[in-house]
Amino acid sequence: MVIITQDMIKQLQNLMETADEPFKITFENLHQGYPTETMIRFLKARDGNISKAHSMLVDCLKWRTENEIDKILSKPIIPAEFYRSLRDSQLIGMSGYTKDGRPVIAVGVGLSTYDKASIHYYVQSHIQINEYRDRVILPSATKKFERHISTCVKVLDMTGLKLSHLNQIKLLTVISGIDDLNYPEKTDTYYIVNAPYVFSACWKVVKPLLQERTRKKVQVLSGCGRDDLLKIMDYESLPHFCRRQGSGSSKYTRSSTVDDCCFSFDHGFHQQLYNYINQQAAGTKPRAPIKQASFHVGFPEPDPTGCKIVQTIETEFHKLENQNHFTDVQNDNKMNEKHQKETST
Repeated sequence: MVIITQDMIKQLQNLMETADEPFKITFENLHQGYPTETMIRFLKARDGNISKAHSMLVDCLKWRTENEIDKILSKPIIPAEFYRSLRDSQLIGMSGYTKDGRPVIAVGVGLSTYDKASIHYYVQSHIQINEYRDRVILPSATKKFERHISTCVKVLDMTGLKLSHLNQIKLLTVISGIDDLNYPEKTDTYYIVNAPYVFSACWKVVKPLLQERTRKKVQVLSGCGRDDLLKIMDYESLPHFCRRQGSGSSKYTRSSTVDDCCFSFDHGFHQQLYNYINQQAAGTKPRAPIKQASFHVGFPEPDPTGCKIVQTIETEFHKLENQNHFTDVQNDNKMNEKHQKETST
């Protein structure tokens, strides 16, 4: 892994001083008082190549300016019941903090359906969570833990992952592309839990295609990952689907309540997020009535590596689909246990 030197940072800093004024303003919103650390993130994302890091950062600022990302936290998704349907179909939330203060973001990959709205609403919601994390959650954690905290950890629950999820690849690729290009190096580690065979089979062929930097961030844990995750966070911060073997990421398990399930609109995190966005909207001028409409954001062009990974996943899914005994994931419990052990090593 490349080591970012002070000279690299200085050169990038000199290049950024020539940026146009609108870019300088949005850069302030991006770095939240930590410009050096932000430039380090972009340098890491481009393996220390100053020219490429500068181009990436300028493209990010252009994307933010053209799509008014600085205002996205004042654009509520209404009405509330419609937003609830997004939360029920795009399973993501925050369950707590690691012992060293990083936010724990939980994602229900296998049970997210993305079938209650257009792609624009899901993209808007995803970016709002990113911006709320960066502008509110991380600064709050920095103050609470008395050290600069700029990254989170993500726990990805693969419960319910089936071959039919191939239909969601376009949307997931768009969201992934937005994160890679505009929010680089914001996730310290990705923990994969409750991985069925369909994930294990794809992971074996996709893993070699990933950059070494990305591969090192991914850890596939055995079962629900509870014991491993308790090494870095307290029980109260565990996502509900990690609290006992076989719990899964269904909205409410036998041992969980609405308050436990960080995917629920009624969870504290989403209530605070939604209230914050509505308060920001109320403070904008002019105070025109808010209409129900998605906040359209430009989608990034997929890079060649990303396209190759998507094609590989599609090919692997189709291979499994042609094997009758792999089409019903629920009947493969014994095989799942075997491959969970294999992928965790």
